[in-house]
Amino acid sequence: MTDGDRPADDDRRALSLGLLEVLAVAAAGGVAGAVNSVAGGGSLITFPTLVAVGVPPLAANVTNTVGLVPGAAGAMIAYREELDEQRGRLARMVVPTLLGSAAGAALLIATPGATFDVIVPGLVAASCLLLLFEPQLSRAIPHAGNERSPALYAGLALAGAYAAYFGSAVGILLLGVLALFVPDTLQRLNAIKITLAGAANLLSTLAYAFLAPVRWELVLVLAVSSLIGGRVGGHYSRRVSGDVLRVVIASAGLLVAVALAIRAF
Repeated sequence: MTDGDRPADDDRRALSLGLLEVLAVAAAGGVAGAVNSVAGGGSLITFPTLVAVGVPPLAANVTNTVGLVPGAAGAMIAYREELDEQRGRLARMVVPTLLGSAAGAALLIATPGATFDVIVPGLVAASCLLLLFEPQLSRAIPHAGNERSPALYAGLALAGAYAAYFGSAVGILLLGVLALFVPDTLQRLNAIKITLAGAANLLSTLAYAFLAPVRWELVLVLAVSSLIGGRVGGHYSRRVSGDVLRVVIASAGLLVAVALAIRAF
């Protein structure tokens, strides 16, 4: 979480936005949906936008998580062929991801996020390097290439917790873990990544709906725009080669890590 404060009365106060502000949120949601379908890190677009239009940081963070869930649905539609071919694999992977998400959501609600904010840039940077050097690491690590490895399921659980607790660039973290342990094309892994990230965010949404100061009027704006952006981004990302996609995602993720570090320090 980017704000360690507990939900306060001013987090729940009425917020009146003008047309330009609503359009800014909608544009940010569309771009974030497209970015998440390819690389992840879309929250770095929507979260600052929500804060800029006057939403308190705590409310902006949970509103952002809830509002971007439909973006994953849009990307899943674009990747439906790849997902249909991997139903068994997805069923195995979604369970540890959801367990991690439940733990992350509980931690977010119960504790401040200042400490976690400090380590987030390192987590994102590490996941990007993991993805970038995946071919070399696959040859050096004994469990690499084994999608039944306990280390993979532990990584998915940690990624699920990260998604619920902070969420920014979780797609990069998930794709790095998947690329290391699952021997398959990056396009097919990207389809799994989108689905797992969406499932983790959906589970945390159920908790936030009752226990966090969600701005539902802005959730609607983000939901529609991110759904469209995710659908468009997912369609075009399928045309990119695996090697190019790996480099682009890792490079974008390192920029995300720098942005997070600047904001944290």
